Amino acid sequence: MALYRSYRPATLNEVVGQDHVTGPLRRALENNRIHHAYLLSGPRGCGKTSTARILARSINCELGPTPDPCGECESCIDLSATGSGSMDVIELDAASHGKVEQARDLRERAMFGPAKSRYKVYIIDEAHMVSKEGFNAL
Repeated sequence: MALYRSYRPATLNEVVGQDHVTGPLRRALENNRIHHAYLLSGPRGCGKTSTARILARSINCELGPTPDPCGECESCIDLSATGSGSMDVIELDAASHGKVEQARDLRERAMFGPAKSRYKVYIIDEAHMVSKEGFNAL
């Protein structure tokens, strides 16, 4: 396992120096007021992708949407750093998949509900690299 993955935070409490991000997410999870989309921005290495993965884990945990995922249910194990991943949490690298064809494909796949989890989550990494046509297709 890569070194950065072994130290990747697994809960919102483990995300360091981003209280202005984790606080509102924690309150949304506690009050079961989850929005349909979140835009995380900031410089490289500040924890955007890690926070998105934690959010996906938190909303799909068997304890219900919770700011503190149990780490023991099937969804939590699948989405852990050592887990196999979940077919309901799709991570796309827009730097290499930012064209209009990929955006249309994502839109088509988003119409299907989750297979096993409560929510289907799309994490679009490097979203600023999506072409103008790709954004229009979404």
